[in-house]
Amino acid sequence: MPEQPPYLRIADELRRRIAEHEWTPGDRLPSRAQIGQECGVGENVVRRAQELLISQGVLEGRAGSGTYVAEPRARVRMVRSAAREQPDGSPFRADMKAVGRNGGWESRTDAKVAAPAEIAARLGIGPGELCVRTVYEFLANGRPVQLSTSWEPYDLTGGTLVVLPEGGPHAGAGVVNRMAEIGVIVSHAVEQPEPRQATAEEASLLGIQKAALVTHIRRTYYSDEGRPVETADIVVPAALCEIVYEVPVSR
Repeated sequence: MPEQPPYLRIADELRRRIAEHEWTPGDRLPSRAQIGQECGVGENVVRRAQELLISQGVLEGRAGSGTYVAEPRARVRMVRSAAREQPDGSPFRADMKAVGRNGGWESRTDAKVAAPAEIAARLGIGPGELCVRTVYEFLANGRPVQLSTSWEPYDLTGGTLVVLPEGGPHAGAGVVNRMAEIGVIVSHAVEQPEPRQATAEEASLLGIQKAALVTHIRRTYYSDEGRPVETADIVVPAALCEIVYEVPVSR
């Protein structure tokens, strides 16, 4: 078995000392130099170990002050299910209500945006073809817990009452309900989740450490004719949220 990288060994050591109450929530950790000297490693190794634990919500960094043991906090439960669309079009709000939180969102829509190559491929259109792009910041009790950037082909919704996802008479109704208004039946969605580090912009919006772990979900809705009608990049911070998939089982 390959030897464990030094920073992971130090992360395990710090976790152990926290679990054994050598340091408790709110305590400031010794300097990286002191920890490195005690453990026989360099300060860069300690820094990587601390950054890992910060991304996992075990520690928190305070600019100009040091690194502290984080206060325990419950992660927000994010349920992703085949039956996510609600009559009011807000599965996120329903999820938050189920865990006793007030869910909402802020959004910004730009119409007629040229599709980047990756988005065009996911929507089955040519690069540069026009899309409606909507950027979302989802909030639980007023705190950002999820980001999403949604793309819809302009030639599908342009000139209709549902062209703006968050505007007009069907604002906020959700992709499935909005598409039904123009006779497009959404039959299924495909989601591809993968872990990665947050970008600087994502970290700033979510209030998490730069390069903290997030789950990046690429989701695409398809019509019953097999046409992609919407695709989105959803970003969920690992330290703040847990993602749960509900999978229906048919006999």
